[in-house]
Amino acid sequence: MIWVFDAYGTLFDVDGAAREAARDDPALKDIWPALSADWRKKQLEYSWMRCVTGDHTDFWQVTSDALDWAAERHGLADSTRLLDLYRSLPAYPEAREVLAALRERGQTAIFSNGSPQMLADAAGSAGLASHLDALLSVETAGRFKPSDEAYQIVTKHFDCAPGDITFVSSNGWDIYGASRFGFDTAWVNRAGQPTERLPHGPARILNDLTGLL
Repeated sequence: MIWVFDAYGTLFDVDGAAREAARDDPALKDIWPALSADWRKKQLEYSWMRCVTGDHTDFWQVTSDALDWAAERHGLADSTRLLDLYRSLPAYPEAREVLAALRERGQTAIFSNGSPQMLADAAGSAGLASHLDALLSVETAGRFKPSDEAYQIVTKHFDCAPGDITFVSSNGWDIYGASRFGFDTAWVNRAGQPTERLPHGPARILNDLTGLL
């Protein structure tokens, strides 16, 4: 068995940087949830636009550009610490236990838009690195998800057919792309969102990662 996980929003809590910074920064006390939501929204929008147009840059630049936009919108003068904290986002509480259990049954990996250094930093700081067989980044193809060129990185790495991969993501658009490519998919729907109105949906829906066990 091969389980492959999206990183941001699936294993790592993307609100973690703003939440942590707000603990000792009065300027963020009241605005951090909205700022974090705008940051994530622009991060995804910029990755999709760059994927469609072919104007690629790495995900660290996308993340920085998105934060610049969100910081300006919310009147935040200095966002340096927020960007630094994004390198060490916290993992969801059940992530380590689930990865350790699955790795006893097969192989586990991250496949993400994140750059190789971003993924290494995040997995290391969250204590997940020892429970993963591979950290796979779209930078190998130079195209963000949900392009087929991106998902092919996984099948090439494991030398397998798409149907041999169980792909786990909290992002409905990512599940759409992965299902369309042929992966077996599990959507981690923590927020209880409706399913996307797109042609290819998740094979199953989970409340959190423990549903994989």
